[in-house]
Amino acid sequence: MASTAAPNTSEYVVDAKRDRLVITASALGTVFEWYDFFLYGILAALLGRLFFPTDNPTAATLASLAAFGAGFGVRPLGALLFGWFGDKVGRKYTFLVTITVMGGATAAIGFLPTFATAGLWAPGLLVGLRLLQGLALGGEYGGAAIYVAEHAPANKRGQYTSWIQVSVVGGFLLCLVMVLACRHALTPEQFDAWGWRVPFIASLVMLAVSLYIRLKLKESPVFRAMKDAGQTSRNPFKDSLTYPGNLKRVAVALFGVAAGLTVIYYTSQFGTLYFLQGTARVGEEEALLYMAVGALIAAPLYVGFGALSDRVGRKKLLLLGYGLTLVLLFPLFHMMADGANPALGRAAATSPVRLELPADCRFNVFAAKHTTPCAQALNYLSKRGVSYTKQETGQVALNVGNQRIAGFDQTAYTAALEAAGYPDKADPAQKQPWKIILAVAIMVALSAMTYGQVAAILVEMFPARIRYTSMSVPYHIGSGYFGGFLPLISQYIVVRTGDAYAGLWYTIAVVAMAFVVSAIWLPETHRTQLD
Repeated sequence: MASTAAPNTSEYVVDAKRDRLVITASALGTVFEWYDFFLYGILAALLGRLFFPTDNPTAATLASLAAFGAGFGVRPLGALLFGWFGDKVGRKYTFLVTITVMGGATAAIGFLPTFATAGLWAPGLLVGLRLLQGLALGGEYGGAAIYVAEHAPANKRGQYTSWIQVSVVGGFLLCLVMVLACRHALTPEQFDAWGWRVPFIASLVMLAVSLYIRLKLKESPVFRAMKDAGQTSRNPFKDSLTYPGNLKRVAVALFGVAAGLTVIYYTSQFGTLYFLQGTARVGEEEALLYMAVGALIAAPLYVGFGALSDRVGRKKLLLLGYGLTLVLLFPLFHMMADGANPALGRAAATSPVRLELPADCRFNVFAAKHTTPCAQALNYLSKRGVSYTKQETGQVALNVGNQRIAGFDQTAYTAALEAAGYPDKADPAQKQPWKIILAVAIMVALSAMTYGQVAAILVEMFPARIRYTSMSVPYHIGSGYFGGFLPLISQYIVVRTGDAYAGLWYTIAVVAMAFVVSAIWLPETHRTQLD
């Protein structure tokens, strides 16, 4: 998609030092972005207890995840706001503003009072900062991707922009290091009381480094050429709506690219984490270490697939990644469960769990407290991560194999499950860590195959004069709504169905949609000129 402005070709002379600075500055923003979101996601249960107190731990966690998703929900608005400035004022200055706002909001979470101190002000302020982060993030990714792509040689655009994607793994690993270091340095009581604040406040250091490097950058050559020619957009939002064929490109970018690759990525990270902790009964620290090793093994594939897309094309790799995800998703999660807690599979086969419920049973997963026996039984099983079937009868009863327990009795339920082989914690002697790490690494590899070249795809799809706005909006709707609410939606499905694997159907549905849309309407873009 060519704009009418023709950049000065001398700007495209390969300059290794400049290119390293451009990639580093842009990638650091991505590290920062995902450091924050992984930090919130990893600490969701603790933040739920501190800011959304309730007698129902499941409800507190879901409320915390809802606040997590709220930050994603406003990202499209940020994409519109900062996309307008990025197309009108410039790429460099816009993403200087976005990283400042994002960093300030992240650090501010570390200074917030909790519910015990400030009452309802605490969750209100937390959600407010999440919304501020979301607005800033709406402009951050588009600016970074465009800035790198508009500096890259045409035959290395996928490789250059893939460093932005691999920085996502960098943010995850940095977050793990900070959280685990704080947990080891402090007692559990100290971490829960004030230690959780340290990783948030530490983001001020990352903000200072990012600003220092970005202030050294010049504006991108494509934008400078457009500005010199007087051909920048007067109204990027209006032009994005009226430019011939652009609405179709926006729709394809949203439903065929952003939605699919985002849910794969979030399933490979948050879906995996919650599954290991909730269903497989692996401790938080151990689960994080498995994920860190698996992610570290597969991280180079982001750059590898980005570079490969320069040679074979973007669309082929994207469709291959989607197809493999549809085939491998359920087997990979079963492999994780078998490696982490093989006793669960044996117990489910020999002693299936069935819950009898009255026809008028009402269960609200967000309720602060459950008072009826049927709601208490459902809440108990959802916290245990045990898969079960439901049967409508006249009263509440739990059936574990041949044993039947009438009514709700948590002590009796626990004893029956453990006697049938459903352990409350995974047995270290039976674990097979290589299976867990391999499954995590393959999930990250699937994400790399679809995510590695995404910045190049989106930049190449849109005309230069409206590129910032046009690519940012569909990307952040896809990541904000399809991806940002994935933890909440998938966990809600699990709670409502009683099937520990049911949440994966959300990922399957979105990826299947993205596969069809991309196969039919996504053009091959890897030879597109950006000038």
